[in-house]
Amino acid sequence: MSESSENNANHTHLPGLFLQDEISINEQNKLLLGVRYDYHSIHGNILTPRINYKWNSHDKNNVLRLSFGNGYRVANVFTEDHAALTGSRDLVFISDLKPETSWNGNINFVKRIFPGNGMRLGLDASAFYTYFTNKIIADYETDSNKIIYDNLDGHAVSKGISLNVDLDLRNGLKFLLGGTYMDVYSKEEGVKSRQLFTERFTGVWNVSYSISSLGISMDYTGNIYSPMRLPLLSELDPRSEYSPWWSIQNIQLTKKFNNGLEIYGGVKNLLNWTPAKGNPFIIARAHDPFDQNVIFDENGQAMVTPENPYGLTFDPTFVYAPNQGIRGFLGIRFTLD
Repeated sequence: MSESSENNANHTHLPGLFLQDEISINEQNKLLLGVRYDYHSIHGNILTPRINYKWNSHDKNNVLRLSFGNGYRVANVFTEDHAALTGSRDLVFISDLKPETSWNGNINFVKRIFPGNGMRLGLDASAFYTYFTNKIIADYETDSNKIIYDNLDGHAVSKGISLNVDLDLRNGLKFLLGGTYMDVYSKEEGVKSRQLFTERFTGVWNVSYSISSLGISMDYTGNIYSPMRLPLLSELDPRSEYSPWWSIQNIQLTKKFNNGLEIYGGVKNLLNWTPAKGNPFIIARAHDPFDQNVIFDENGQAMVTPENPYGLTFDPTFVYAPNQGIRGFLGIRFTLD
């Protein structure tokens, strides 16, 4: 690969053809077949087929969907990986990156239930599985001074299940609850590794209550995340290898007037949670972003000194959650009919 001190434009030609046919077997069963052909000026011919099946009950209150197919993606690390531009690490590309390819399957079932008394209950359950080849996973751990990019010499898997529950009550109270369990890992040379920054469980909720006669509504929203594996710079790095269980919760009160005016206010991050809790710091050596006070050994590794007791370099890759604590807000909204 030739080196140049100038930034040269990258021109890519990508003509393609997409064909799709929807087959209505009967009123309850439909089949959707599709195929896409692309010619990438760098990566050549790429074919991506897909098949989808849908069944619904006569009353449309039960819907089952199945899908299977493959896809590809040409990654651009400079727009997709913020650490490539915000840290002091050198970027290393082992080889010319090939497009990521995947085979994926998904099953989804939606059910609507009407118990009576104005109640409505909705259930949405899914299971998914994706198998990746040529996946590009940034390596932060081999060398603390580098981010190493290469196609995975093996495969990666993302699989999981999710369930969402939507409940409306006659008194104006609404609940939306959801949870997703995932297992995301890569396997190379027989070694299975859990991917960085991927939690196994995610939960979300939204509880709202409306008093129509007063034009007042209240919303309580939140999410919760299970521990994820985080990148450490060395064995001396005092930060936690795994994040804790953490949650961001918000509350908002809105008053609507007949003339289209709305006044709203509330509190964000009710628990005042930030990733700094339980860690001595989040961004390594934030006071020395250019490593001017770091001493390196003959192998280019940071040395332990009185000014640098953990032997670290500047690195923001440990950041995995919002850094703003509890805060209030107040606003006015006006709608023109």
